[in-house]
Amino acid sequence: MFKHEKMLFHPVAVERPNPQYAALLQEQLGGANGELKAAMQYMSQSFRIQDPEIKDLFLDIAAEELGHMEMVAQTIHLLNGHDVDAAAVPAGEIQTHVLMGLNPGLINASGYSWTGDYVSVTGDLCADLLSNIASEQRAKVVYEYLYRQIEDKKVRQTIDFLLNREEAHNAMFRAAFNKVQSSGSNRDFGTTKAARMYFSLSEPSAGDNPFAGTEVNPPSFR
Repeated sequence: MFKHEKMLFHPVAVERPNPQYAALLQEQLGGANGELKAAMQYMSQSFRIQDPEIKDLFLDIAAEELGHMEMVAQTIHLLNGHDVDAAAVPAGEIQTHVLMGLNPGLINASGYSWTGDYVSVTGDLCADLLSNIASEQRAKVVYEYLYRQIEDKKVRQTIDFLLNREEAHNAMFRAAFNKVQSSGSNRDFGTTKAARMYFSLSEPSAGDNPFAGTEVNPPSFR
């Protein structure tokens, strides 16, 4: 069961409307590394998790990502202002102005619709945790790029908060992975000599490659 509390996870504001900034932020609303994708991915992955603590972790972070989605949508709403004006968006999506009446939509910065294809679910906890760690890392990269290009100080405060929360999620998923890293797909493979070999296929070589000769102690099938 979910309930909506009429309070943003963190307050948002803008210095002034800027439809171009709104178009950029659409990436974190309906893009491949955005908040909706994260919420749906973590929630979907949670359905098969047996460990109650890790299951709660996935669902808690998924719920928070929905709160982040609301923050991003509200910021986009404030940046769009009150008048449709596609000419104010020199690059990026203009569907907001010609189709949706300034309503923040489930689209990315180019106007492409959000899709469930963004969501990665394997049923293997190690694989899903590694995917989530990578997802949070990519989200941090996108927020960093947005921070560089959006000069509105109040929007930057929101981005800074969200970027730091992505870092927190990253750390939580890493801790969960450390707990289960010897299970599932992390234990089922790597039983032969081939799992310990490095092939130097770059000619000319950059010199003594630190990865060459890396020894891995593969676990056995169980």
